[in-house]
Amino acid sequence: MPSAHSLHVLQSGAANAAFNMALDEALLESASVSDSTVLRFYAWTEPAASFGYFQHYSDVARLTQLRPLVRRPTGGGIVPHDRDWTYSAVFPPAHRWYALSAIESYRQIHAWIQRAFARLKIPTELATTSRKAHPGECFVGHERFDLLWHGQKIAGAAQRRTKHGLLIQGSIQPPPISLNRKDWETAVLESIPSEVSGSWKALISDPSLNGRTEELAQAKYSQSWYNQKR
Repeated sequence: MPSAHSLHVLQSGAANAAFNMALDEALLESASVSDSTVLRFYAWTEPAASFGYFQHYSDVARLTQLRPLVRRPTGGGIVPHDRDWTYSAVFPPAHRWYALSAIESYRQIHAWIQRAFARLKIPTELATTSRKAHPGECFVGHERFDLLWHGQKIAGAAQRRTKHGLLIQGSIQPPPISLNRKDWETAVLESIPSEVSGSWKALISDPSLNGRTEELAQAKYSQSWYNQKR
């Protein structure tokens, strides 16, 4: 297992919707044992949409044409995954971010992303107020501390805290300018807050993590009983 008080980065590449959600849950489950923070960058093998744990499937199905639809382990609204860049961050219970209020951890994760964009000379701002639009759609309108580019939301996130740790799932809808994803990921790693870690190293998935991910993908996130349960 990774050593305590360290940041491990997982470049998991592109996968289907069920696998992507399953790996995030598996990382959350293992956080209390590994006692390390994990930052994961990942992509999607096909267009899809994820939706918040508490949303109603029938409402989601009416609001987006993207398929498949997968229920996230976190809250929030509908997130289109047809062109976005996704990441997740997992903090163990001993980490100071685990003790933060939901609104403060939300602010801090987007302040981190804001610093990354600043390194790329792209000015952004944290929203100071909410602007409601269509209900249930994450990137229509914005919430307080979402990341804005010229008033347009380009970064949102959802969270879940359990006895195992804190999971934050984030989506970047890149601004309509020339921007390379790898450059952005590098900027994120160069902008790691000091309270998270002073350095990082690559995370190598072990057999137990891989096995649990496959189990969750097959038995839960690819199943209609879970995705359509409410």
